[in-house]
Amino acid sequence: MELRVLPVTGLPMIQEGDDLALLITNQLHDNQQLLEHGDVIVVAQKIVSKSEGRLVSLASITPSEEAVRLAAETDKDARLVEVILRESDAVVRHKPGVMIMRHRLGHVGAHAGVDQSNIDHGDDDAALLLPLDPDASAKRLREAIRHRSGKEIGVLISDSGNRPWRLGTTGIAIGASGFTVLDDRRGGTDLYGRELKVTLINRADSIATAATLIMGETTERIPVAIVRGFEYEPVEQNAAMINRPVEEDLFL
Repeated sequence: MELRVLPVTGLPMIQEGDDLALLITNQLHDNQQLLEHGDVIVVAQKIVSKSEGRLVSLASITPSEEAVRLAAETDKDARLVEVILRESDAVVRHKPGVMIMRHRLGHVGAHAGVDQSNIDHGDDDAALLLPLDPDASAKRLREAIRHRSGKEIGVLISDSGNRPWRLGTTGIAIGASGFTVLDDRRGGTDLYGRELKVTLINRADSIATAATLIMGETTERIPVAIVRGFEYEPVEQNAAMINRPVEEDLFL
């Protein structure tokens, strides 16, 4: 098996209301890139959020008392902290410069995915939020691209995230449709016949990380990539399956 990651270059800066499926398929045509059965199209969360109007001006935000308190403890703009709190179910940990949050979708990470990089701030600071429902966004994109291309493909919406006890960010899947997200090998056996009791392979995050190496996370301007060549089957799984249930979290 050979795995390939193909960048989709030339996409314009995305604005609210843009039809991502149309823009992506048109750009593939312009680039003379043909989709194949089993491709997974990885789309950066940032352009999905922009197209869905998830950009918030901080001038419109009135911070709560809790936001003001946490802002003082973390050295952050109280308006930004208020946005982070509205996107979250819980503050997991915080210290100056960092807030680790449990996002309303179940992800645990810095600042609930609220981002201020690579966005047009206009006359005042702004912040970009995660899509309201990334799995639904991935499904809509998949259906539209599949309709336009005639190919059976998967779609993954990627973001960057940190992991406990490890430095640096990696790609993670926050939305997915049309492919195996978690490959459950529990109940099978290893090379020596020993039963596998905990082996649950996270294909989605692995694909997201591979694509992120090509898409980049700073000034590359490659928000879409095609991952081709991994074992594919069109199943209805989604990225919400990846989140560990709170009752299984040993670190709270």
